[in-house]
Amino acid sequence: MDSRHLFLMGGSPPFGQRLGKKFTELACGAAGKIAILFLEREGWEGYMNKYTAGLTQNGARNFCYLPLSPAPPESFLQELVSCTGVIIGGGETEKYRSYIVDTEVGEYIGKMYMNGIPVAGFSAGALIIPEHCIIPPIDTSEKQHLFLKGIGLIRDCVISVHFTKWNEGENLKRAAGKTNVTAGYGIDDDAGIYFYNEIQTDSEGGIHIYKNEI
Repeated sequence: MDSRHLFLMGGSPPFGQRLGKKFTELACGAAGKIAILFLEREGWEGYMNKYTAGLTQNGARNFCYLPLSPAPPESFLQELVSCTGVIIGGGETEKYRSYIVDTEVGEYIGKMYMNGIPVAGFSAGALIIPEHCIIPPIDTSEKQHLFLKGIGLIRDCVISVHFTKWNEGENLKRAAGKTNVTAGYGIDDDAGIYFYNEIQTDSEGGIHIYKNEI
């Protein structure tokens, strides 16, 4: 099994300086190709440079923009598996989840991650990555706290994004207790955590860790 690399970012892009450099190196720099999975909306082309900005300054050159949909074409999956790094964007968390979790896209991402391809998630992208996808009321259409299945790249923890901005302290504690996990990670905007083989080994910006007393 290859070494595994996971980046969970608490807000909108870009990457922070240190984690952007680390992701670029792991994604093979100028020789690599980085996939950005996103929800298509008007003006999306202009927004993509926010994702790429922290990577191009570290040598990344090739990017593959993959709009998510309920039934992606075969070419989507072919492009995805040809990439050396994967970024899952931010936006409507419930939509990201429905297009990725328990789909071929999610299956491919899981296999790529296990094969050593670095995976990063920004905001919504970060929320759907763990085994437990916890979506707070502020981020759901029905304003309910949702406890759903995630992609499952990391286990035994729960994640809150926009932690300080959304005042997520109580929600994170509740989520950790309800799912019976060891730790909750609250990630601020402009902050991120790097997990090596599912163990937190680096972070950048405001990170709030809640240890659950099981």
